[in-house]
Amino acid sequence: MTTRTGELLAAARDRALPLVRVLPDDALAAPTPCAEYDVRNLLNHLFHVVVGFQALAAREEADFSLTPDRLAEYGDGWRARFEEETGRLVAAWAVPGADQGVAGSMNLPARTVGAMALLDLTVHLWDLARATGLPWTPDTEGLRAPEELVAVMGPTARKAGVFGEPAPMPAGASAFEALLAGTGRDPRWSRPAA
Repeated sequence: MTTRTGELLAAARDRALPLVRVLPDDALAAPTPCAEYDVRNLLNHLFHVVVGFQALAAREEADFSLTPDRLAEYGDGWRARFEEETGRLVAAWAVPGADQGVAGSMNLPARTVGAMALLDLTVHLWDLARATGLPWTPDTEGLRAPEELVAVMGPTARKAGVFGEPAPMPAGASAFEALLAGTGRDPRWSRPAA
């Protein structure tokens, strides 16, 4: 029997893979809504998160101090490797008890740590979709944990420079747009004209 965190990460992964599989190499230098990252750097960050949070699920140490250049390391096989590593992430969090107690070196409740992985695998996929013009929609069932995470940890994340200040929301904003705004993203962001 899988954990709830494992199920939610599996759904997020299933929505991520179709976008990643068709992401063109000529888009790697494109800007993203996550201002400090272009597409390439954002993908390297995602790899770092996906691998690090596998370790945290297993109650192991994870070093987030330096982001490796996984795309250079994996060459043309980076898309397949992303599929493999996200599969390992889902498997790590699906282990019974993975979302109980305290996870790894972060010394935070495991459910909170799992929600952090889910937030990245959701919000950063929106970043990639917006940056490249490729289609992607979030798993709406998987939004509750990231919403709660942003509501509780948002002020701390903003002080640490992980989130920007909350962005204005468009009239009639959806729950997902509110989540984006809470992380400092403009839900209306679109890629610059060529």
